[in-house]
Amino acid sequence: MNAVVEAGVKGRAIQVGLLGAGTVGSGVYAVLARNQSEIRARAGVAIEIAMVADLDTARASAVTGGKAQVVADARAVIANPDIDIVVELIGGYGIARQLVLEAIAAGKHVVTANKALLAVHGSEIFEAARAKGVMVAFEAAVAGGIPIIKSLREGLTANRIQWVAGIINGTTNFILSEMRDKGLDFDVVLKEAQRLGYAEADPTFDIEGVDAAHKATLMSAIAFGVPVQFDRAYVEGITGLQAADIRYAEQLGYRIKLLGITRRREDASLQGIELRVHPSLVPTKRLIANVEGAMNAVMVHGDAVGTTLYYGKGAGSEPTASAVIADLVDIARLHSADPAHRVPSLAFQPAAIDATRLAVLPMADTLTSYYLRLRVADEAGVLARVTGIIANAGISIDAVLQREADQVVGERGGQTDLIILTHTTREGTMNEVLAQLQALSTVLLPIVRIRKEELA
Repeated sequence: MNAVVEAGVKGRAIQVGLLGAGTVGSGVYAVLARNQSEIRARAGVAIEIAMVADLDTARASAVTGGKAQVVADARAVIANPDIDIVVELIGGYGIARQLVLEAIAAGKHVVTANKALLAVHGSEIFEAARAKGVMVAFEAAVAGGIPIIKSLREGLTANRIQWVAGIINGTTNFILSEMRDKGLDFDVVLKEAQRLGYAEADPTFDIEGVDAAHKATLMSAIAFGVPVQFDRAYVEGITGLQAADIRYAEQLGYRIKLLGITRRREDASLQGIELRVHPSLVPTKRLIANVEGAMNAVMVHGDAVGTTLYYGKGAGSEPTASAVIADLVDIARLHSADPAHRVPSLAFQPAAIDATRLAVLPMADTLTSYYLRLRVADEAGVLARVTGIIANAGISIDAVLQREADQVVGERGGQTDLIILTHTTREGTMNEVLAQLQALSTVLLPIVRIRKEELA
């Protein structure tokens, strides 16, 4: 008999083993203890953390106050036959993968906040869980306390999802908000974000877009019924953004956000999925453009419901703990259901998940519009040559802005910034145009290209 089923039959509390007692782990313990009666009333059974594994046993003991068994070896938790559910909060690709697979093999359900693990090894983990008849729940892996996974997997199940776009990394959103508010360059704001604790000492995963790509990969799989395919995602961070572009975008009625985007494409000649993370201009009239600081927001467009928006804290001890505990309650509620009748991990029945039905498209086939900034010589005919190259490629221009360039010591005089907004075109076509424009002798610096998303 499954351990959780047995717990329900015997009327005893469901026993949880917690792997990791750091920021999120301590939040899970605190919220579960504080709201125990409320959670029990919702779940129909008590849920208790019986064991905690952490290399820092002193920290773990302080978190539990001596009310749970503390061990240094995570495998001791997995080996304990009284543990019904294992919560993995270690993070990373290495030992976490081994422990999750071992917990599944031991017949235990798993709750994890590890988006990196699932984005890279999700197919293997979900298949192992299906074969063993256990659940892997991961609401906390995307957007912290925002219930976006449950919304995609259950709340919007009647819809044919068309696209998902989200601010799903709080660190980068804080940096971009500060750059806009204070007119500072990226490097200056990054140091401030690190001082305030919004950015890690090594912020690479955040600022290079990797963290957001992990999350976008999971949302894409659930939205479209495809395997997790992180290796197919296009990933571009915010390190190249300059204060001047944020200022110009504002003047044109846009704000720059790092977006994770996945979109269904079913053109006459092309079918597939776009899966990409990069800075994007978003119209200021969109609600998501006004999400500031370390907050997250996700927009989902379905054919029946239209566009919906989910907003809240994307990280932090108790917001993330809220999502972890929601998963524990779901498992407690579903423990007696036949595995074939549970909500599938990726929303679609396993037999229906097919990478060939909707393949992830190469970035060159992406359709979007663009913001271009060219530092050019202030000479007659320059604008005509630039717009002529764009027009000859069949790209329509939406707006043109010309501003006197901020001069840097050593630059030659008579320069101007030429800002161009285009209508939608194919990325590969734009790449060819940029190569032609960059070759012009009157284009003095590398061209800045930022994609533009109307999210209408």
